[in-house]
Amino acid sequence: QALLKESGGGTVQAGGSLRLSCTADATISKGYSLAWFREPPGKEREFVAAHTWRAGDVYYERSLKGRFTITRHNANNTVYLQMNNLRPEDTALYYCAADQTGLPSSSPGIYDFWGQGTQVTVSS
Repeated sequence: QALLKESGGGTVQAGGSLRLSCTADATISKGYSLAWFREPPGKEREFVAAHTWRAGDVYYERSLKGRFTITRHNANNTVYLQMNNLRPEDTALYYCAADQTGLPSSSPGIYDFWGQGTQVTVSS
């Protein structure tokens, strides 16, 4: 439960920006894929973005591409999610996850480890 830790959530007005961080314990090696998911109120967990172990190998939910950017900083074993032009429908609990295969996947079930989540609330 402490292998992944998200931070950076909060409340922001529509049109604003927010940057989420997820720091992985050393147990999570650079060979893992790291990803972001979100869980809106009353809805299922949905894929946001993923970053494989390869530099620059990133994947996005199509509807979010252009507004959200995932980056990975291996030196401190941290993955980031930059969110711009936020909308009220972006309100959700955001999770980071790690997958031992190092491959990209939009399926929550494939990921081995999860953080506790950080809340993002976008007001109009």
